Amino acid sequence: MNSHETKVKEFLSSNNVKAEHLVFNQSCHSVKEAAEAVNGSEDDFVKNICMIDSNNELIVAIVKGSNRASTTRVAKSLNIEKPRLANENEIIERTGFPPGGVPSFGYQANFLVDPKVTHMDYIYTGGGSENSLVKINVQDLLKINQGTIIKVSK
Repeated sequence: MNSHETKVKEFLSSNNVKAEHLVFNQSCHSVKEAAEAVNGSEDDFVKNICMIDSNNELIVAIVKGSNRASTTRVAKSLNIEKPRLANENEIIERTGFPPGGVPSFGYQANFLVDPKVTHMDYIYTGGGSENSLVKINVQDLLKINQGTIIKVSK
């Protein structure tokens, strides 16, 4: 287990979150790869799309794995200028995790959760590395990331 994965496990433990932290010998970077790793459906996964607003603040749009996040919808929903996608270095700096392993919680951000995600009982999200995932109940996720439910998918 690497330091990023350990950080996720410690966050879940210290916040008494009932979730499964799963580590694999194969990549879970893409939704397709992640679904293969758990022998599940791509519909059970979310993507965390990291954006930067005009105040240099991190916004994380959480959408179902088969959906795409819309910067235009984020801007309209928050009544702000259209944010830009964060680059790889910004993702690491702001979240503490590498792209492909970013969880939907555990760092400072404005978390926006698409309503389609809230219709699910549980989801799989990044587990800290490209080879790990967290399976978590959606209601527990909303408690720990204090996410706002806003339509952000295209």
